[in-house]
Amino acid sequence: MHSLMVADDHPLFRDAIAAVIQSGLPGTELREADCFAALTSALDADDDVDLVLLDLNLPDASALDGLRELRRAFPAVPVAVLSAESERATVLGALDLGAIGYLPKSTPRPDLLAAIKQILDGQIYLPAEIMRRPAEASSAPPATQGATQGVTGPADAGALEQLTVKQLEVLSLLIRGASNKVIARELDIAETTVKTHVSAILKKLGVGSRVQAILAADESTLLACLARRRVR
Repeated sequence: MHSLMVADDHPLFRDAIAAVIQSGLPGTELREADCFAALTSALDADDDVDLVLLDLNLPDASALDGLRELRRAFPAVPVAVLSAESERATVLGALDLGAIGYLPKSTPRPDLLAAIKQILDGQIYLPAEIMRRPAEASSAPPATQGATQGVTGPADAGALEQLTVKQLEVLSLLIRGASNKVIARELDIAETTVKTHVSAILKKLGVGSRVQAILAADESTLLACLARRRVR
């Protein structure tokens, strides 16, 4: 049985999320907080939760500040952002601070449930419709402790040249928010093969996690490298 905490200041939205979770994950223990202070107080009393779903715009914690403070105070508690914000820079900023998923509030109910299950299964969830947007030079979030620890900057073409064509294809889908299952379907390979490719990508890029690989991969450099390799 899973234990989830939903932190959002709108009762109707908390009720809607509870209905989604209970319909697809029956028996889940669901706790709620209507502000950041209530969330931290609840976790102080009992931080044994499988996932916190955190709204970025709580009345007493704005933007990414609440996530930053939550990760500092409870580094072992898994946190996914649940927000109306849909900027690619905000998604990357949340990853940078250690979030293991980003769920836009506009996500359709079936997709939202699938995303929560994906996170509970140990995978990162990113909204594909946001991650496929072109990155802007001004949108890159500043490095902070968390997901980017050990990442010195975007991977250069030399590092990407170490990857096989298939690994480049996997990485290009990874940075657009695709899950292992989606990558397997898109590339017509087994899901276990995807996991093998991801492990090889992390090793060759010198990073320790999928999040670090996403943050280290510059999409334009990656796609240029992939185009060159495909015409050889």
